[in-house]
Parts: sequence; C-alpha cells; structure tokens
Amino acid sequence: MLKRDKLVKRLYSINEAALYLGHSECAVREMIWAGKLPYVKDGKRILLDIYDMDEWIDKNKTRFTY
Repeated sequence: MLKRDKLVKRLYSINEAALYLGHSECAVREMIWAGKLPYVKDGKRILLDIYDMDEWIDKNKTRFTY
C-alpha cells in the first residue's frame, strides 16, 4: 500500500504489535492464543495484520456512561 509516496507496513512482528497496541509481548501472545487476534504464519514467524489490530481496537472501545 502506498501512502504519500511511502511504503506503509502492513504486517507486524509480535514485538512491533505490542508497541502498537500498548501491551507487552506476552499479552499479545495471549491474545493470539485466546483467538482475539488472527495472525499470519510465515515459517516460524508470527505476524499480525495492522487492519486486524485496528479492528480489535475499534471493537473494544467503550464509553463512560453515568
């Protein structure tokens, strides 16, 4: 995907996904094992799609109500 003449990264390692989501690597692995986040397997590497992470964020948004 191109955006403003720059290549935008789509797949993230667990470490990068943890930074993106504001969680620890262990927490991201637990989310994967619990089926909360789908992943792409490339050999032994596990990669997460930024669109899936954004979807998880959107689904888990809540609003404070009185």
